[in-house]
Amino acid sequence: MDEAFGESGREARGRTVTGLVLLLGGLVGLAAAFDLTYERIASLLDPDHVISCDFNPVLSCGTVMSTWQASVFGFANPIIGLASFPLVVFMGVLLLSKVSLPRWIALVFNLGALGGIAFVSWLIFQSVYMIGVLCPWCMAVWAVVLPIFWFTTVRNLRTGAIPVSADWRDAVDDLLRFHWIGLALLYLAVVTVVATGFWDYWSTLL
Repeated sequence: MDEAFGESGREARGRTVTGLVLLLGGLVGLAAAFDLTYERIASLLDPDHVISCDFNPVLSCGTVMSTWQASVFGFANPIIGLASFPLVVFMGVLLLSKVSLPRWIALVFNLGALGGIAFVSWLIFQSVYMIGVLCPWCMAVWAVVLPIFWFTTVRNLRTGAIPVSADWRDAVDDLLRFHWIGLALLYLAVVTVVATGFWDYWSTLL
C-alpha cells in the first residue's frame, strides 16, 4: 500500500501511468497547437510565409488551414488546443503529485476528453474523405488525444468515478486488465482509415 495516499501498488501505478500520459500528451498537444497558431498568424501577416509543416500536396498544414473545417467554431481550431491542453498538463501534474480530486472534477475532465476524441474523429473524417490532405501537426494531436481519453476513462472506471453496478464490477475489472488492447484498436482504426484513404500516395513511397 501507498500509506500516504491509501492506494494499493496497482492503483498507485495506474495513477502514475495516467498522470504521465496526460502530462506528456498535453505537452505534445500544446506544442502542436502553438505551432499551428503561430503558422496561421504568420501566414495571415505574410502571404509569402513558408509554413514549416508543408511538405508536399498530401502532407500540408497550410492547405488544411485554408479550409472551413480548420475554423469550424468561427476561430482557428488550434486555439481550442491552446486553451485545453494546459488543463490536460495540469491534471497530469495533479495525478503525479497524488492530489485527491473530487469526483465531479474527474467526470468533467472525462467528459472533456470524450468531446476531444469526438472532435478529433470528425477532423480525421474531414481530412481523409473531404479535404484529401493531412496536416502533420494535426496528426500529432490525434495521436495524443486517443490515449488521453482512454487512460482517463480507464482510471475513472477503476476508481469508481464512473459508477459500475456490483453485478458488473468483476467483469469490468477483468476487461480493464487488458485495456491496452482497446487503445491499440483505436490506433489501428485511425491508421487503417489514413492508410486506405491515401493509399495511392503511400504506395508511391514503397
